[in-house]
Amino acid sequence: MTTGNEDWHVLAGLLPSDWQHLARTTGAVRRLRGFDSLDAVLRTLLMHVGHGWSLRETVVQAKLAGIAEVSDVALMDRLRLAEPWLRAMCEQLWKANGVRLEPLHQRPVRVVDATTVKEPGKTGSQWRIHYSLRLPGLECDHFELTPTRGKSTGERLGRFAFQPGELVLADAGYSHPAGIAAVVASRAEVCVRLNPLSLPLQSTHQRPLGLRAKLRALKVGKIGDWPAEVVCGTQVVAGRVCTVRKSEQAIARAQRRIDQRKIRGVSGGTEESREYACYVMVFTTLATAEASGVEILECYRQRWQIELTFQRLKSIIQLGHVPKQVDASSRAWLYAKLLVALLAERLARVGSTISPWGYYLVRDSADSEPVARV
Repeated sequence: MTTGNEDWHVLAGLLPSDWQHLARTTGAVRRLRGFDSLDAVLRTLLMHVGHGWSLRETVVQAKLAGIAEVSDVALMDRLRLAEPWLRAMCEQLWKANGVRLEPLHQRPVRVVDATTVKEPGKTGSQWRIHYSLRLPGLECDHFELTPTRGKSTGERLGRFAFQPGELVLADAGYSHPAGIAAVVASRAEVCVRLNPLSLPLQSTHQRPLGLRAKLRALKVGKIGDWPAEVVCGTQVVAGRVCTVRKSEQAIARAQRRIDQRKIRGVSGGTEESREYACYVMVFTTLATAEASGVEILECYRQRWQIELTFQRLKSIIQLGHVPKQVDASSRAWLYAKLLVALLAERLARVGSTISPWGYYLVRDSADSEPVARV
């Protein structure tokens, strides 16, 4: 067995146990045509997205490796058909990694995010990918490519079309008055990591909120839950700020990140920002009667768990040939990137506990030979 085949054998052990069955039942693979096995199909797809290779380069490398002999057009068709298969594997791996993908009180939940991708080469194009995933099924219902610079290219909630009644989970990059107003205008609810510097708040009746004074009075383990309003032009959006003080270890890590950004010249690290870094603050439009402060923070913790995978996804997604059409091939490309991120996360999680020979030995039945399973 070559090193490449051996590495794939171990990597396949990280996949859901029924990943091959899913390939058939989702309709992703009806005929192999150019591939020797389902392993070869998935290996080639992951070569494409994992290495950031173009379709043409991928088929050349797959042929040289003896994995497949297909055209670049055929590989694109494979990627497009693989969307439900890749999504199903991502959903199972996320749950296997301990992340709950459940709605809040039966309310539909939607996670929005964005990242950048630079195509290979000194003059490779740079794109910003805007996408949203619905929980718990991980359906990608928005995939948009924009340049990284220029008007209307940044992270903003206003670019998404929201459905009435759904809950939108977003990180601090979307903490802006116009975005909050856009969600409310769609009769949806929002739960966003609060950046007080970009999302100014006031108390009811247009009085100063006094957020810093409230935070200083908050003890570790206690939940702050205060009414607050967001003003966007003539529109006033009523909501709440739910917050908790971080542990001393978490505060120290946050302060180190601020110091590192200051050294790199990314941020000045003001006294105000250093004080806010001691807390996790969430702004939400959900009423107290529907969700307590603890439930709001738990809801954002779910978003944060997903964000950990997103961070790994962003490090993987930053280089590669992204499909230029907003269709199934683009969504499948995103799911394949997400699958690579989840596999890397699972490998890191089990890496400290695997056996000396590098994988677990399990038996499919009492009489069968041991097979590799990570």
